Amino acid sequence: MTHEFSDNTVQPMAFELKVGKVVITVVVESCAPLLALGEIFPDATEEMLADIRTGDTDAWFDKSTDKLVVAIQGFVVRSEEKTIIVDTCVGDCKSRVREAFDHATQGWLKRLADSGTPPEQVDFVVSTHFHVDHVGGNTRRVEGRWQPSFPNARYLFVDAELDFWQGDGGAAGIARTGNYMDDSIAPILEAGLADIVSGDHRITSEVRLTPTPGHSPGHVCVVIESGDDRAILSGDMFHSPLQCRHPALSTRFCDDPAKSAETRIAFVEQNVNRSTLVIPAHFPFPTAGHLRCDATGKRFMFIDPRELTKI
Repeated sequence: MTHEFSDNTVQPMAFELKVGKVVITVVVESCAPLLALGEIFPDATEEMLADIRTGDTDAWFDKSTDKLVVAIQGFVVRSEEKTIIVDTCVGDCKSRVREAFDHATQGWLKRLADSGTPPEQVDFVVSTHFHVDHVGGNTRRVEGRWQPSFPNARYLFVDAELDFWQGDGGAAGIARTGNYMDDSIAPILEAGLADIVSGDHRITSEVRLTPTPGHSPGHVCVVIESGDDRAILSGDMFHSPLQCRHPALSTRFCDDPAKSAETRIAFVEQNVNRSTLVIPAHFPFPTAGHLRCDATGKRFMFIDPRELTKI
């Protein structure tokens, strides 16, 4: 699925940007109007919703369907001769509750290879958190069994996240979406490819994890610092630019909405009006941007698409 915006811009399915010496390739699985405002933001006020419906929001909101435009995408981070995948999308041929995800065949692994990253050449796989649209590509179906998609990689699973989803606390979330733990996490553990790490784990001298709990208990952001440049792959801390303007607003999908809001408020305060490039998991093209605040309030300012290289 691809989404054509009001200015006839079509979401590219792979594009890249640089952060110092680090190259980030965004590989898109799908991009389309997906989530009704009432479904994802049950606590949004009528004023907030009116701002979305009438404002300059065409880059991320489809007014004809009254739905958020959601990109499902993974990120390839190349640092110090290491290839790191951050989040692996929904995946193919998996039994899921949401119709758009159920037995989907988007071909993300092939698109990953076609854009320059064969799965066999990946060194690390990071999950910002264990939700259905972030871990599905961890495995693929081979001879009737779910096998690791990245056979030579170490999968970095954050301890707090793994503990939660393997316990009783995660049961309701798994039932709501489909059992991705069985088809996308368990096969990695069984293959001996998982490293259980803390939320503040360092991968290279330029790339590290930092804990950002709330959306899920072990949610992490991936911080990239190279030379004078800094970027943060922020996972699901933000599903929409609306949350940059109103950081106290959590989604229906947050496991701990109050903690999610607390984490997001702190993140915005730490990064607003700074040079840090924020790269949310689900924002459509051009995806990356900066947090800004002026007399009109806080907002997310997308970068100029000309700063990106389409692949």
